[in-house]
Amino acid sequence: MEEVTIDRPAEGVARVTINRPDVRNALSMTVRERLASLFNELAVDAVTRCIVLTGGDRVFAAGADVRDMAERRPMELMLRRTDVYWRAIAACPKPVIAAVNGYAWGGGCELAMHCDIIIAGESASFAQPEIRVGIMPGAGGTQRLTRAIGKFQTMRMLLTGKPVSAREALAMGLASEVVADDAVQSAAVAMASTIASMPPLAIMQIKEVVLSGQDVALDTALLLERKAFHLLFDTEDQKEGMRAFLDKRKPQYKGT
Repeated sequence: MEEVTIDRPAEGVARVTINRPDVRNALSMTVRERLASLFNELAVDAVTRCIVLTGGDRVFAAGADVRDMAERRPMELMLRRTDVYWRAIAACPKPVIAAVNGYAWGGGCELAMHCDIIIAGESASFAQPEIRVGIMPGAGGTQRLTRAIGKFQTMRMLLTGKPVSAREALAMGLASEVVADDAVQSAAVAMASTIASMPPLAIMQIKEVVLSGQDVALDTALLLERKAFHLLFDTEDQKEGMRAFLDKRKPQYKGT
């Protein structure tokens, strides 16, 4: 049985599913390598315009594989270079939607935060419980979480290890939308389909500017935004979109 699978639930949409239900989708090295490989392929796949990342209907990912980590030495962990695998997801130029059912704990919470949009089921929960086994987050849990929900909520989650519910996550800014548990997959695919119907070059520029601009001075970020805005007027999709608006018809975007 493949531990990570891919399917095409809608035009322009790829769905990547972690498939280790017996261990609550624990993020083994094999899983991380496979995710990185798939995301590197999808990043340059002209057919794919949006990606859904999920663990299926019961659990997103309950964290790293503790049995594998328990007796490791520091140099062993460093030489794994897991940051390279995570980077393939964070740096993907296509929009990525996390479809979260059940646990998104530890590495699972960090994995969700590598995505651009998080759709959570009512019974989903998010946590960084590393403190409870004597360590701390090591794949963005201290940094991405702070940027998402601020210092005070981050400290509460990190220092207690306690989970927050989907509704709490939504209120904090850690989730984009909360839906019924049995509607998570359909909601994620529907949103991905909507995004996939938009002009791909504009989507790529929006994602790039949002991510590049969040950690620089406002004047620099606004400059990046203006340059990207101007650049899009050299695309066929811009001409098509505005002509379609004036003609009162549906635009046909080609990514050129």
